[in-house]
Amino acid sequence: MAVVQANGIRMHVQRMAARNTTAANPPTVVFIHGIGTDSLASFYFTLAGPVAAAGHQVVAYDLRGHGRSERTENGYRVADSVADLAALLDELEIAGPVHLVGNSFGGTVSFSFAATFPERVASLVVIESEPTSDEWSAKMGSLLGRARAQLQHAEALEWITENRGGHTSKLAKAAGRMLHTTAIADELPTGPILTAEQVGAIGVPVLAVFGSESDLVEQAPILEAALPHCRTVIVPGQEHSVLVEAPKVMRELLLDWLTEHGAKVAV
Repeated sequence: MAVVQANGIRMHVQRMAARNTTAANPPTVVFIHGIGTDSLASFYFTLAGPVAAAGHQVVAYDLRGHGRSERTENGYRVADSVADLAALLDELEIAGPVHLVGNSFGGTVSFSFAATFPERVASLVVIESEPTSDEWSAKMGSLLGRARAQLQHAEALEWITENRGGHTSKLAKAAGRMLHTTAIADELPTGPILTAEQVGAIGVPVLAVFGSESDLVEQAPILEAALPHCRTVIVPGQEHSVLVEAPKVMRELLLDWLTEHGAKVAV
């Protein structure tokens, strides 16, 4: 475990050295998790190890307010997450370009990072994600507002414990504390919003993965039409939790993608 001071906050980072490679400067893959109950652990226990074993430098970190990173009162706009990542890469002396792999909100951050710092990005892999938009803003405002209201009630947490188990209940309690002690529910939906021109200007290759039963699967044709170099994959029978429910599928997709897009991997 390492704690890095970046953009004025303490950030928890896990790094894995590239293995099974003779490359002097192996490519770097940066994993960005989702909001609320998520943390770098979702990648640490699924994709990070295999990616490092395939010859890549791996960086996974906890977003501001999540996991073991510092929980500030403010600073939860997407633009703040982009600035946090840029500062973290600077502190780690990673000039780029890097491959960004984002799950859910982590993919939204990835889109905005690529739009802001195109020279620092080699490719994007986004899992159950979409760029910021007016529709995204309205949806996130509703979801976070509802979660903030519900997670303050003992009955809701008891239901989660009974139906989802103690571990999920613990994560939900932590998410509830964050929603009530920070401005995340108010700040995050403000974006800023990416315009259609900004999304279309993302010139790096993009792999977008969705579950066939997810509400976000409708984003697949939208992204293919909006992005010049986008490929979508729909995983049958999966909902929003593709990463944790189908890790083998995601591992194969990601390693194939990295091989195709210029990353040297072990055979």
